[in-house]
Amino acid sequence: MILMLILVAVLVGGVVAFNLFKGAMIRKFMASAGEPPQTVTAIVANRTDWVPELQAVGTLRAVRGVDISPEVAGTVRRLSFHSGQNVKAGEVLVEFVNDAEKAQLKVLEAAVQLARTTLERDRAQFAAQAISQAQLDTDIADLQGKEAQWAQQGALLAKKSLAAPFGGRLGISTINPGQFLNPGDKIVTLQEITPILVDFTVPQQQVSQLSVGRKISLSTDAWPDKVFTGQISAISPLVDAGTRNIAVEAQLANPHQELLPGMFGRVRLVHGEKQSLITLPQSAVTFNPYGATVFVVKTVQKPGPADASQTGGTGLVAEQVFVTTGATRGDQVAILSGLEAGTTVVTSGQIKLKTGTPLIVSNQQQPPNDPAPKPQEK
Repeated sequence: MILMLILVAVLVGGVVAFNLFKGAMIRKFMASAGEPPQTVTAIVANRTDWVPELQAVGTLRAVRGVDISPEVAGTVRRLSFHSGQNVKAGEVLVEFVNDAEKAQLKVLEAAVQLARTTLERDRAQFAAQAISQAQLDTDIADLQGKEAQWAQQGALLAKKSLAAPFGGRLGISTINPGQFLNPGDKIVTLQEITPILVDFTVPQQQVSQLSVGRKISLSTDAWPDKVFTGQISAISPLVDAGTRNIAVEAQLANPHQELLPGMFGRVRLVHGEKQSLITLPQSAVTFNPYGATVFVVKTVQKPGPADASQTGGTGLVAEQVFVTTGATRGDQVAILSGLEAGTTVVTSGQIKLKTGTPLIVSNQQQPPNDPAPKPQEK
């Protein structure tokens, strides 16, 4: 029994000693292995020339635009235009059937002539004291009433013909001769698009950079290879209380009528001198309550066996630094301080980093870094 107990104690002691030895060796190995390296993308922070500018999305609008429609009901006799035509101010577009109105105008014209003749005869009789002053006043009132009816009928007849109130381009019309139209029925749209206006808004803190006559440029997806220039024509005196934005109107020449009302465009307004700034992709900057930070890639000097174990054998580690950011443009952000040109900066994968984390840089797929990105369908 004593021998058996001694044997059991030796076996239990051997198992405990082996487990303790194994744990010690594992801890020693983990301590020597260090933190595993993390794969990130990186870019060298270089200086680029930036021109300070305001950017906004604007909507194009015609200088003048109306829907041509009749004031009175009638049947269309003749259309003097075709869809998409350019017309001049005063050019007749539509004529309605007006035979009854013309006949009524002649009737009223004859009544005016009779009233005028009667007035002249009664004036001669009044001079000879053959009639009273009351009769003469009645004749004058009758003539004025007949002239008013004649003028009213002439105005009604004029409404049977529609002319362009200003020059511009006509839209598409589906009206045909012989069609009966009610007052207010749309016949065709007329838009003056040479020049053309663009409406956009800017934040209130940038109102000091606006002035009437300042040059602007506009680009649109309809003409991707063209840039249209113009100038600010009006600035709203009221700031929107909901958005704190101020409305701005600019005018563009549009001589070839390439821009059309309703299009949207990207408006750029230059408001300063060219600057040389360090720029990074916006994905490289991490914002937190303490400020904006980036991770820079550092190389361990003279890597030895111990350093190699700490850096995963790559010799690269991450270091978090605070930076001051400036304006943004497209996918890029300007760095005003905290970073030197030529420094390699991590652009993606920062969420798994801290100062001293070993790195593996793989730039097979970089985050977007375009100062003027365009929407793309994939």
